[in-house]
Amino acid sequence: MFKDNRFNSFSLVDIKRDMIAGLTVGIVAIPLGMAFAIASGVKPEYGLYTTIFAGLFVALFGGSRFQIAGPTGAFIPILLAIVLEYGYEKLLVAGFLAGFILLLMGILKFGKLIQFIPRSVTIGFTSGIAVIIFSGQIGNFLGLEELDKKQYFHENMMQIIDNIAFINWYSVCTAFIGLFAIIFIPKILPKVPILLVALILPTAVAMLLYPSEVATIGTSFGGIPQSLPSFRMPEITWGTIAELWQPAFVIAMLGGIESLLSAVVSDGMTGTKHNSNRELVGQGIANMVTPMFGGIPATGAIARTATNIKSGAISPFSGIFQSVFVLLILLLFAPFASNIPLASMAPILMIVAYNMSEYKSFIHILKLKTGDSLVLVVTFLLTVFVNLTTAVQIGLLLAMVSFIKRMSEVLQVEKVIPDKVKDTTHGNHLDTLSSTCPKLSFYTVGGALFFGAADKFESIITRCINQRPTVLILKMKHVSILDATGAANLDSLVTDFKNMGGTIIISEANSDVTAMLKASGLLYKIGEHHIFHRSEEAVNYGLQLIEVSKCSICSKENRTSCKAFKQNNNVSLSSSEQ
Repeated sequence: MFKDNRFNSFSLVDIKRDMIAGLTVGIVAIPLGMAFAIASGVKPEYGLYTTIFAGLFVALFGGSRFQIAGPTGAFIPILLAIVLEYGYEKLLVAGFLAGFILLLMGILKFGKLIQFIPRSVTIGFTSGIAVIIFSGQIGNFLGLEELDKKQYFHENMMQIIDNIAFINWYSVCTAFIGLFAIIFIPKILPKVPILLVALILPTAVAMLLYPSEVATIGTSFGGIPQSLPSFRMPEITWGTIAELWQPAFVIAMLGGIESLLSAVVSDGMTGTKHNSNRELVGQGIANMVTPMFGGIPATGAIARTATNIKSGAISPFSGIFQSVFVLLILLLFAPFASNIPLASMAPILMIVAYNMSEYKSFIHILKLKTGDSLVLVVTFLLTVFVNLTTAVQIGLLLAMVSFIKRMSEVLQVEKVIPDKVKDTTHGNHLDTLSSTCPKLSFYTVGGALFFGAADKFESIITRCINQRPTVLILKMKHVSILDATGAANLDSLVTDFKNMGGTIIISEANSDVTAMLKASGLLYKIGEHHIFHRSEEAVNYGLQLIEVSKCSICSKENRTSCKAFKQNNNVSLSSSEQ
């Protein structure tokens, strides 16, 4: 169904480069996988399982040559909320359902639809997620061990405030060692895998100087098994589907957005082109398989994908090598992970939160002081203080309302005097009559004539009808959209105007508007002979329809002009005119 040429034309040199890139990414992925899992409310090994299986299957079946998949910070709030409300087992079910949704979206070629999610919404919830991740690590940074994970931001903050007197200064020292390592070592040794160093260095200091004074993976989670879990299908029933479809859908949407955004970033860095639908299929397969081995939902990771590219990756083999490397580390060195202090992971996640916060884009949109600014703030606040599901729903709804409002304001219906209309056949007679005869009204319509602007259009034109013209010309050259509501309002206008004995003429409508007129039956109701490609022709025809000589409003001068006009157009004159 999807042709895959990502593995074509490779040499041994390319394989070697992919192997080095995979090794480099694997070193970065190990601490992040464990940290993201812990922050999501599950055991650290589940993050490693996710890194292994999601990375492997996205590399095999995805649509990007360089995509690296695994657990990401974006998922932390939604996964933690699911774990707290439903438990780990149902998180696996939600992850599987999300994978199925992504797979279905890819098969149905919905890859391009995700690009229609407004940037104000994505920046809003991304910044909100960053705040949640950062604040969620304050407890580990300060060594506050008696904290229970809560679903809401304010509840976690209150816990920290209530327990602030119990700061563990050994944990604070450990966290600062890791933080200083992340900030300063890259300036001296830029090629060092800094996240791994930021994990190993404080761990070594804690083991040597105060081995029993800080909470570790071993004391908190019982260590990491030195093996892969056995295959186990999540227990999926109609009841669990009904219970979990909404969080599963949010996971799928967020995963799709993050994955395709990561693929776009990789395209920009390499000049390649990803297949968005195939990428969704790959993400779907990965998220359906990973829960069978205890893994949590995964998506394309922008930072790891960028690291993969910068490390010289050539093909998806680098993602495969990354998974193999993490698997070997798990099988060979898992027992050593028990000594890693939780405080050493706090600065890693805080830096991740800072990097993903999009604070520059947030400030930029905020300064616009438009509807987008409101959408941004509301989405951000709902993400932080309520949940991601509500934030995305309300954010999208507000964005649509804001867009509709802006589009309705764009619609312009303006009465004009077509005094600049030129007619080479009849000289100035056409100009004179079209600008003075009260029986002809000429309106130019511009913008989108859709449900949000239809009432505005109808009210303006209705005022024109009340002035009792005989011919109404609508120049629709600049009407970009005509939807069913706009067509219905126009239909009502045509009916009322025809009942009053008037004629509506349409000029310069584009092909889309003409197609809508035809589909709605308006083309035949107006009359195909009343549709013109040029305004000059429309005005000319409209004046021919007007019996100016019987118009009591016209002056003698106008009647003279009308007589001259009729003579020029071979229209028979009444006895009074002769």
